[in-house]
Amino acid sequence: MPIKEAVVLAAGQGKRLHPLTYTRPKCMINLAGKPILRHVLENLKEAGVQKAYVVVSYKKETILDYFSKNDIGIKIEFIEQGKKYGTAAAFLEAKGRVSNTFFGVAGDIITEASVFKKLAGAHQGEITAALKEVEHPEEYGIAEVKGNTILSFEEKPKIPKTKLSNCSIYAFEPSVFAKMEKIRLSKRGEYEVTDLLKTGGAAALSISEYWLDMGLPWQLFDANKFLIEKLPAQARGVEDCKIKGKIFLEAGAEIISSYIDGPLYVGANTTIGPHSYIKGCTSIGANCCIGDSTTVKNSIIFDRTNAKHLAYIGDSVIGEGCNFGAAAQIANFRFDAGSIKAKVNDVVIDTKRNKLGAIIGDNVKMGVLCSVMPGKMIGNDCWIGANVMVEENIEPNTHVLLKQELIKKKVGAKE
Repeated sequence: MPIKEAVVLAAGQGKRLHPLTYTRPKCMINLAGKPILRHVLENLKEAGVQKAYVVVSYKKETILDYFSKNDIGIKIEFIEQGKKYGTAAAFLEAKGRVSNTFFGVAGDIITEASVFKKLAGAHQGEITAALKEVEHPEEYGIAEVKGNTILSFEEKPKIPKTKLSNCSIYAFEPSVFAKMEKIRLSKRGEYEVTDLLKTGGAAALSISEYWLDMGLPWQLFDANKFLIEKLPAQARGVEDCKIKGKIFLEAGAEIISSYIDGPLYVGANTTIGPHSYIKGCTSIGANCCIGDSTTVKNSIIFDRTNAKHLAYIGDSVIGEGCNFGAAAQIANFRFDAGSIKAKVNDVVIDTKRNKLGAIIGDNVKMGVLCSVMPGKMIGNDCWIGANVMVEENIEPNTHVLLKQELIKKKVGAKE
């Protein structure tokens, strides 16, 4: 029997995804033309869900406004999370609303509809949790399993007992709310639904499908690639171009006299070209302009962003409403070919990538001939002046200008 109701957690900010989440909730980051939350809800719909209760808080207006304008064929009721923090507190907001077995899922998960279908078929008892084997179990919440039953659960263990990560995808019975109400405050000041897994007894479903719970900006590239590769090819609006790989253009988009080495997603009413070069797996949002002799490589560009003349954007995530002046450049490679480090909330993290450009927030203006070094982050509403080289993270609402000294003298004048 399909599960017809779901509770989706969409209240979090996603601080480690700054600067993108200064202006939107994590779940509203666009990948392959849609917010992550929409991808989640569409998967639930395909699995048979008819109504979703979406728990919101941080910048909730962004979520409500989007779904008021975009009907995806599923009933959605929004619930605001109260003053208590944590996943258990968020799920409890739906107590008394769900009437039968329901899915519980984080609203920032990229996966496949088949996961929900399998979970519905495998569900038994009060809780069934989806688990997936991961490469670095010390970075995840890890379950110990015997047969189809979870024996224990540990968050980011130093010595993991297994490689089975909790996917934050559950099937619940409404009776689980009584147990959630008994959960105590965790050390980090939250009510954690994973406490229900620590005591053992929950059912487990091991999945092999794609799954990604994004916590850091550069993880968006992998999710974007997965989603774009699922799209059907749609090459309308292409004129006098060399095309390699699959491309998908929304209505009103056009590519003129350019070289495309995809896969590539292009949003509605965006213009690429003439003489642009797009390579790698790239997503360009709606109402953008990528112009003359501009190169975009393996990047995610949000709506209303322009790079019209001679710019280079490589391995980067660019927010909405940005503008790149002529010959603005984003560096994405170290001279020593080493792994690029990025500073996230004052913590330096090894990205384990040897190609990474910049993470740039909304409404950033880049002057002519400015440049950004690998792994740097620029907050929303910044101005980066002409000829500036960005070598450190820039906080939101900052103007960075280069002051130079001009020396003028008559030709032939003595020193």
